[in-house]
Amino acid sequence: MSKAGRLVVLVSGSGTNLQALLDASADPSYGARVVAVGADRDGIEGLARATKANVPTFVEKLSDHATRADWDAALAAEIASYEPDLVVSAGFMKILGAPTLDAFPVLNTHPALLPSFPGAHGVRDALAHGVKVTGCTVMLADAGVDTGPIVAQEAVPVLPEDDEPVLHERIKTVERRLLVDIVGRMAREGWTVSGRIVRIGNQSGGEST
Repeated sequence: MSKAGRLVVLVSGSGTNLQALLDASADPSYGARVVAVGADRDGIEGLARATKANVPTFVEKLSDHATRADWDAALAAEIASYEPDLVVSAGFMKILGAPTLDAFPVLNTHPALLPSFPGAHGVRDALAHGVKVTGCTVMLADAGVDTGPIVAQEAVPVLPEDDEPVLHERIKTVERRLLVDIVGRMAREGWTVSGRIVRIGNQSGGEST
């Protein structure tokens, strides 16, 4: 497709990346708009942010379904009802199943320079390893954990006085800006995927997504 105009954003917590996308999409020239926000739990700030912005919301709790497969199918059906061009996992703390990943391109972020330090503790693991530079990654999600094709990355220096919360906050600031930039570019310019290579814009070759 040439344009990712309709965004469904999935959240599990405070929704700071969601807010950045809501703020950016208020400008018509951004090229994309958030048409729904989904969550896996009630009562979170991310849902409140969506409601304040008059964006529809939905909640699919894993505990409301007999099996994980049932939840996967229900979540995919809920997302599909909003006809998204792109799904953004913005701090969503569940691994998405095949019904969602097979139906939609899903953009995800990670607070490290993949393939280094995947998983739930990317910032902690980078500090423990003693790296001098870490950063953030925007990727297209696949069935693995932080293994999808990389769309963009940005480096963040590790300072001598950094602990995990301080470094993570600095990474998140960069991550929000990078995510907003990449979603907007994908919306306006389109993108292609060839193997693990993601190209934004009208470059020839690759499989259009």
